[in-house]
Amino acid sequence: MNAIHFIQEYIRHPRTVGAIMPSSRSLAKQMVNPIPFEKITCIVEYGPGTGVFTEEIVQNKRKDTIFLAIEANETFYKMLKKKYGHIENMYIIHGSAENIGDYLKQYDIEKVDYIVSGLPFTSLPGTISTQILKKTATLLRSEGKFITFQYSKVKRSFFKSFFNTIQYERVYRNVPPAYVFVCND
Repeated sequence: MNAIHFIQEYIRHPRTVGAIMPSSRSLAKQMVNPIPFEKITCIVEYGPGTGVFTEEIVQNKRKDTIFLAIEANETFYKMLKKKYGHIENMYIIHGSAENIGDYLKQYDIEKVDYIVSGLPFTSLPGTISTQILKKTATLLRSEGKFITFQYSKVKRSFFKSFFNTIQYERVYRNVPPAYVFVCND
């Protein structure tokens, strides 16, 4: 998908797309950098959009690692399904991260090692953000981590209400520059 199509999706769905440009490869690499791919058995991605983070995950995950990608935008979902639908142990779901518990039950998964998120928490309604993060915190394994990015640190204290430890790093090679948050208990 080129930048013009991405911008069109942003104009149609600004609350759920959350960015006017796809994330950079530098941001994608920083998002997956904390993940010990050789050790994990299950990873989830909220809001993969055009698949910039998805591609990094697919390139690094083991074949037997289960990977669920949950995308609410129908255009992005169809694009992801076409590109990644053939990959073993990868499930592309057209739905909302709010329903993560239901999706995990469908695949007999109790706990998740890592959750990577491209969701725009700044533009999502607070009740939805709270619901997603509450479920996220309870579904992560004890050593699991939630990794997300935002364009400012304004949501840091909000994330802190769900996770004891939050580390963040600025990624300048992205338009606009972004913060990657790594959250765990």
